[in-house]
Amino acid sequence: MTEEEAAAAANKKEALALKAQGNELYKARKFDEAIEAYSKALELYDGDVSFLTNRAAVHFEKGDYEAAIKDCDAAVEKGRELRADYALIARALSRKGTSLAKLGRLEEAVTAYNKSLTEHRTADTLKRLNEAEKTLKEQTEAAYVDMALSTQEKDLGNAAFKEARYPEAVAHYNEALKRGPPKVNPDAHKLYSNLAACYTKLGAYPEGLKAADRCVELAPDFVKGYSRKGALQFFMKDFEKAMATYEAGLKHEPDNAELKEGIMRCLQAIDRIAHGERGESAASVACAGMAVVSVRTEPSVQG
Repeated sequence: MTEEEAAAAANKKEALALKAQGNELYKARKFDEAIEAYSKALELYDGDVSFLTNRAAVHFEKGDYEAAIKDCDAAVEKGRELRADYALIARALSRKGTSLAKLGRLEEAVTAYNKSLTEHRTADTLKRLNEAEKTLKEQTEAAYVDMALSTQEKDLGNAAFKEARYPEAVAHYNEALKRGPPKVNPDAHKLYSNLAACYTKLGAYPEGLKAADRCVELAPDFVKGYSRKGALQFFMKDFEKAMATYEAGLKHEPDNAELKEGIMRCLQAIDRIAHGERGESAASVACAGMAVVSVRTEPSVQG
């Protein structure tokens, strides 16, 4: 071994000892001393990415997130240069993402987490990514809220519905919900009721049923939601489910004529299938009832 190689080996050994010392100081929450130990280790030997990632962890604990990000970037660059294990590079990127999240820079955090996962997938990083994406989505939605615009979109939807422009009405009602979601809009259930009415007109029954379900979920005592849902289930030939829906609505408004008529239609449909004229199908029964439903339960929109 040459003199130069011996000196390099000695420096590496001392650097590793300083890293171990830094780790103990970190555990003891002596952060400034830990940073000093890792920094000295880096001066002696720059061939170990963990010196940088460990120092980044200390900066993070101190709340110096910018310094943590700087060390993480340096660790990634050095890791690429050294062809370090992917897991080490992933750790640096994940730590960068967490630091960015602490600074409120969520879009950048999501980018860092995704890069980390491409290097090496871990449950912890995936969890942090999901949390960052959820928070970012909530913030974006909250920033989009504008009740005045929500009301405007609702009115545009009502006008489109009355003119039988149902696809346009759907677009306006959905925009009204984005501008005035249930968290801030006490009348959001009416928008879902209106959507159910539009989808009924369009024959998009599964989508209408989802809207009606949301309406009932938001306002269990709003009986129009039950009549919307029951009509959609009837059209989908789920007569027994439709009857159960109408009955659930009657618990809130026992004298509601629309709900009672809905139950009668369901009973007639079930009876016609059970004792049908030469094996009448559910489809033909539903079609026979559609004209009655469309006349008696014309889906007028809610203001």
